[in-house]
Amino acid sequence: MIRYFLITLFSMFLVSCENTNVAVMTDAATDAVTAMTLSDEDVKNFAQSAAYDLDSKHHVAPTGNPYDARLRKLVADHYKKDGYSFNFKAYLTKDVNAFAMADGTIRVFAGLMDLMNDEELLFVIGHEMGHVVKNHSRKKVVMAYSTSALRKGLASQENEIGQIASSVIGSFAEQLTHAQFSQHEERQADRYAADFLEAEGYHVSSAVSALNKLAALARQHTFLSSHPDPEARAKTILQREHSAGEDQDSILEKVLQYAQKIVIGLFALISHLLSWVMSLLPR
Repeated sequence: MIRYFLITLFSMFLVSCENTNVAVMTDAATDAVTAMTLSDEDVKNFAQSAAYDLDSKHHVAPTGNPYDARLRKLVADHYKKDGYSFNFKAYLTKDVNAFAMADGTIRVFAGLMDLMNDEELLFVIGHEMGHVVKNHSRKKVVMAYSTSALRKGLASQENEIGQIASSVIGSFAEQLTHAQFSQHEERQADRYAADFLEAEGYHVSSAVSALNKLAALARQHTFLSSHPDPEARAKTILQREHSAGEDQDSILEKVLQYAQKIVIGLFALISHLLSWVMSLLPR
């Protein structure tokens, strides 16, 4: 009930200026309020929809395929962990990549599986699980909706700026898979994965060798080079400076959470200011 009231109030506030497409602006208001009030069930539903979309666009390894068989064997005991349910599939794509969705969806690309042995691959899988358990993937859903709200707010202006904004609105699933995690989120996921490996009876050296392989690849691949330095992450895991790192990350995490709320709240003000600026331009 509160959500619908906020959407109505936000929409009335935004459409008070001229040259505004009311329908699109209302969509922007809906997205902005949704971003601020997303429930866990909302996040799960959005993530599932994005996962279905991505699965439909990739060649998923069928049952009995060697990649599917290898992945199933590795994750046989890990479909439920730390209060989360996971589902795993392999994409028959030669890209070196893997991603996680907030609903527990984890996808591993054939190129990554070819690059790593089982223990190294298990570290990467554990890393993706860490993003889910630590709620990093959930934040990506919220931020994707926030971005959608800003873009639709721009697109609702019936002018050249609006046309440019409309042209850059991407799919929700693409936003989720291309959004980068922060460095401290990557470190948290690394630690989770290293602990995960040790709990399974494997040595943490597999985590280090996996990151070193990615470091070598990063010199040739833009996607990997845009992520936190794998070599530095490998050294951090070797040093096992967990306690101090966790304390620092905990403080930074709280700061970022407050900052995120402020940013989301500012979208309403930005939309209103854009409407006001456009009303001042010559027609």
